[in-house]
Amino acid sequence: MSEDQELDLRELSDEDLVQQMHDDLYDGLKDEIEEGVHILLERGWAPYRILTDALVEGMRIVGIDFRDGILFVPEVLLSANAMKAGMAILRPLLAETGAPKMGKMVIGTVKGDIHDIGKNLVGMMMEGAGFEVVDIGINNPVENYLAALEEHKPDILGMSALLTTTMPYMKVVIDTLNEKGIRDNYIVLVGGAPLNEEFGKAVGADAYCRDAAITVEIAKEMMKRRHNSLGCAAE
Repeated sequence: MSEDQELDLRELSDEDLVQQMHDDLYDGLKDEIEEGVHILLERGWAPYRILTDALVEGMRIVGIDFRDGILFVPEVLLSANAMKAGMAILRPLLAETGAPKMGKMVIGTVKGDIHDIGKNLVGMMMEGAGFEVVDIGINNPVENYLAALEEHKPDILGMSALLTTTMPYMKVVIDTLNEKGIRDNYIVLVGGAPLNEEFGKAVGADAYCRDAAITVEIAKEMMKRRHNSLGCAAE
């Protein structure tokens, strides 16, 4: 450990510092990530460049190893928490500079279900990929989803369930969106351990997402398609 402590982040070149931040994110080292962000800001890096080159790229590597079974949920949560610490410094600066966002997502666990580890992981990974995420928590009736969509006007609605008994509630939410004529305004993604692709299709979701890393890939792809079909007439 003494060798690590002797590593002075300030002595590293920009390129080496960014590489070190990827490693520190991978290892879930929150303090080091905060320090790295501050150093890059002092060196005149734009907040958006720090976000994309240091944090998002670092989380992309974490996401790949999570998908491939090299990293597991506890380690990814540590990485995501380190990412959040860096984001907390950058968020107000990004707002000031009007940095581009990948898109906005409202996410919540459905009514009757109080599981949230998977949902939290998805939220953190989506934030790590440059999305703005509004987490409405657990045990959400359809009214909560509607209120959040109305208030936050997201591109994506994410619903999570871990119980076979609560899975069907996703259809209640999607049917309600259809009845109100607003279903096509949103990309609807569903996930959770007991779900599968057939279920996602059956309830009328745009996609079933097996895990957090795949959710990010699917969300990016769908946002790209959405922008193309709208002729980039984003909000």
